[in-house]
Amino acid sequence: MLTDADCRNATCPPDKPRARLADSGGLYLEVARSGGKRWFWKFYPDGKKESRLALGSYPEVGLKAARAARDEARKLHKAGTNPVQKRQADKATAAESNATTFEAVAREFHATKREGWSDSHARQWLRCSEKDLFPALGTLPLDKIKAPALRAVLTKVQARGAMQLAHDLREFAGQVFKHGIATGRCESNPAAALAGTLKPVQVRHMAAILEPAKVGELLRDIDGYGGQPATRAALLLAALLFQRPGNIRCMEWAHIDMEAALWTIPAAAMKRRKHAKANGRPHLVPLSRQALALLAEMQPLSAHRGPYVFPSLLSAQRPMSDNTMRNALRRLGYSNEEQTVHGFRAMARTLIAERLPGIPADVVEAQLAHGKTGPLGMAYDRAEFMDQRRQTMQAWADYLDRLREGAKVVPLRAA
Repeated sequence: MLTDADCRNATCPPDKPRARLADSGGLYLEVARSGGKRWFWKFYPDGKKESRLALGSYPEVGLKAARAARDEARKLHKAGTNPVQKRQADKATAAESNATTFEAVAREFHATKREGWSDSHARQWLRCSEKDLFPALGTLPLDKIKAPALRAVLTKVQARGAMQLAHDLREFAGQVFKHGIATGRCESNPAAALAGTLKPVQVRHMAAILEPAKVGELLRDIDGYGGQPATRAALLLAALLFQRPGNIRCMEWAHIDMEAALWTIPAAAMKRRKHAKANGRPHLVPLSRQALALLAEMQPLSAHRGPYVFPSLLSAQRPMSDNTMRNALRRLGYSNEEQTVHGFRAMARTLIAERLPGIPADVVEAQLAHGKTGPLGMAYDRAEFMDQRRQTMQAWADYLDRLREGAKVVPLRAA
């Protein structure tokens, strides 16, 4: 029989790949040439062919613990159970059990869907789940989670003021349970039972100035902006072109055709689903005379420095920061509750509808790059309908000029 000293001092002869040091009852310590030591129990499941059961590494598993593990395995064998097969079955059961936990199913669902999601949504989905859902529900079997347990997680999120996140998490959890139902790992969706039980989200639209006289004042303030010329030009183009702020600040010279008076925003740069980013058409933005004049002012400032019309002050290889225009509006005295950069889109949509008669709503929606709103929406989004867009963008730019100059604004009579 072995002693602790025998185990501690055991070595493998240099001319052999491994050596066995026998204890008793089939237990032995195997020593590799590299110095590694592992316990094994030798037995004969059919009475003829030798088999062995690994019992752990030495010294993590000491001599006393190895003998105890051997004795447990011998009891199973005497009772007619192959301990190697039982261990394999236990591992399979554990793996199956792990695959039915909320976190396991959630990660499986995420892996299935992420290729079709935008990268930002895929990251947000997993990040929010890891922060709020997995710590509380991750280790629980999917079919054991009931509505009160999920609601407790969501109300905790609400308590810290994250109302929209609580609703998003309910949706994320619901997707996991639906996936679990489809794959046979649960039979109900407790997230569905919580519909209407969370505090409502107070939707805040992006603040925008919608009164013509105040729009004129805003434009005059931007004209007099004393900061960087590029920031002033970016704000004015945001008003003239009413595209998303991210597209304005990431505008590239390569996408602008001054002669054709056209800005082509690649599909990959648009706010779309991943498939549409990869396979959709680019978004076309006709440029008014006023927009072309602003771009002409920017050419000597940035066209020779790098790809961006509005480069970062730190590096011409990066676009303007997403806070630059926002901070400029604050410096001009416009708070987040009064006017945001994104609010130029709402400003254009509202004032074109109210003050520029004869422009079809679908043309404006197409210029905003919104989803199709009716049977004509798809047609207006095609390049051969650019005449309507060009006329709209020029009419809007001329209207803004009149407001900037303080032209008399006649209010519409209320219906």
